[in-house]
Amino acid sequence: MRHVRALLADRPDFHWMRQYHDAVHYEGYQECAELVSGALPEGPVTVVGAVGTGASTGGLAQALRASGRAVRLVGVQPFGSVTFGSEQFNDPDAIIAGIGSSIPFRNVRHELYDTVHWLDFRHAMAGAVGLLRQHAVFAGLSTGAAHLVASWEAARHPERLHLVLGADTGHRYAERVFSRHAEARDMAGLRPLPIASLAELRPPWSVMEWAGRAAPPGARCADEGAAVSVSTVELTS
Repeated sequence: MRHVRALLADRPDFHWMRQYHDAVHYEGYQECAELVSGALPEGPVTVVGAVGTGASTGGLAQALRASGRAVRLVGVQPFGSVTFGSEQFNDPDAIIAGIGSSIPFRNVRHELYDTVHWLDFRHAMAGAVGLLRQHAVFAGLSTGAAHLVASWEAARHPERLHLVLGADTGHRYAERVFSRHAEARDMAGLRPLPIASLAELRPPWSVMEWAGRAAPPGARCADEGAAVSVSTVELTS
């Protein structure tokens, strides 16, 4: 990292594109939002997706809102992530690949999120297996978690269109999840614990109206050079 910073100091025409901290990644979702707007009917939409770097959920929702569409943004997190304040928990089975983090990500813009769900491995597994059974979509655990959350949200808000972001395929989970499909719980019987503050957060599944709150203390970047050693949460069994 010292060498990179020395290069930047010596060559101001260089740009350090950082996946976790560079706001330029949000711009990449403008075209995606245009495609989504063209494919979906008019009206309000709820975007549901796992939050890793924050660029996919935040970037898409921000661009859709800028186009004039009413968007509710629902983020999905594992337990054990600092991003939305669940770092005090340890999921004994796993952490989810590609979502959550043990360090702050500057690209997560907390003020964009209306609602946040936290799920453990067993609930993400139920969502992934349920998605395959119901829709023949072979997707990974972060997508499965988003599917479970979106199904619950859609049952509560049937008047809204729900758009689920599926970030991962199921191939890496063939043994850890899908070969154990008989262990997966029925999605229909699963419900989250509604909470009003992070002090009430509890596994295995909690939901909170985030309502555009600022980042919790553990998710705040001290400076532009912070958080260069990255470790994301990966669900293992």
